[in-house]
Amino acid sequence: MAIQDVVSRVEQIQLLIGAVATPGGNGGSDFASQLISASTAAGLGSAAAAATPLATATPTASATTTAAPTGTGASLTGVPYGDEITAAAQRHGIDPALLAGLVRQESNFNAAAVSPAGARGLTQLMPGTAAGLGVTDATDPQQALDGGARYLRQQLDAFGGDVTKALAAYNAGPGAVQRYGGVPPYAETQAYVRKVQAFAAAYRGTPAVLPYSTD
Repeated sequence: MAIQDVVSRVEQIQLLIGAVATPGGNGGSDFASQLISASTAAGLGSAAAAATPLATATPTASATTTAAPTGTGASLTGVPYGDEITAAAQRHGIDPALLAGLVRQESNFNAAAVSPAGARGLTQLMPGTAAGLGVTDATDPQQALDGGARYLRQQLDAFGGDVTKALAAYNAGPGAVQRYGGVPPYAETQAYVRKVQAFAAAYRGTPAVLPYSTD
């Protein structure tokens, strides 16, 4: 091929590039296809087409995955209501071992337990608290566990995920925790927090890290 022919065809391609690159042009893959067509018409054929970058394929969207809540891998084999406790804990994104420890301390896994103050069921919900959580029968194990897990989740959210404060709020009420800026100076509440965390650690099979002396 003569040098003049090559120069002529390059000029033709440059003119086409200028035309499709002007504002309002298609750009993208349309630009590439027009350039390929122009190259073919100019006699450059597949070699020019191969040298022209094609539009990048749109990546296929992958399925969205949601990470499992942290601390939900405790095995409650052999624990009364272990499957129900695990299911309720996972629904509300809390550690099943922590919920099991709470139930152990609150009712010793007795679904019919009633305290002198009137708290009822596995998670010892007071009537007003139970009603606010949508629990119509606190002696029903599934309702009690779901309500207790939901209430504990509310306390965790209210106190920035601080388990110690959340447990104290479950026992003494969130107002008391807010008033004292932490676990209230109540012997019952301090013992409650200590025992629940110790039970939870035992269910996890890990040493307890307790905020208070066990003496």
